[in-house]
Amino acid sequence: MRDYNEKMLRIPSKRDDLQLAAEQSVDGPGFLITSVEQLTGLAQARSLWPVTMGLACCAIEMMGAGTPRFDMSRFGWEIFRASPRHADVMIVSGRVSHKMAPIVRNVYDSMPEPKWVISMGACASSGGLFNNYAIVQGCDHIVPVDIYLPGCPPRPEMLINAMLELTRQIERRPILAHREEIARAVEAAALKATPTSEMKGLLA
Repeated sequence: MRDYNEKMLRIPSKRDDLQLAAEQSVDGPGFLITSVEQLTGLAQARSLWPVTMGLACCAIEMMGAGTPRFDMSRFGWEIFRASPRHADVMIVSGRVSHKMAPIVRNVYDSMPEPKWVISMGACASSGGLFNNYAIVQGCDHIVPVDIYLPGCPPRPEMLINAMLELTRQIERRPILAHREEIARAVEAAALKATPTSEMKGLLA
């Protein structure tokens, strides 16, 4: 696990990753339990079943990711479940209207734990170009989001990349008691980080 974290920190976009820094600052529970966590994370990450949640035009790209040209079945994601009780990943693809928001939340609540959410597209992540009274300005107002996928609409390759990033997160997700200590370390690091309102550009 430590070798994996060191490799990830060499990636420029991961150098300021609060999660990785917190994991390195917290002592692990020992070789045996760490090995069980790695095995459990590997099993969960390789058997993810998405629930069908196509809301707008991004859903066409999500369907395209399942076609033979992109073949997301290589990663074990090909089974889109019609029942949320058999799924553990929700891909919110498209804009979420206020009328649809309770249904999205109801589907999320029906999914068993553990479960994850990918917000696909600018409309699902921030309302996109629909800055009006009818559209929820980001599905994170309704459900907790693990991966934000930009684009309008994002290509199927981008969705597969987001899925692989979610797989990496699940593989290193702590499942035992020290996860609370890691969560506290991540929260403390986030509170110490520079607020976005003080991050001034070159023209400021």
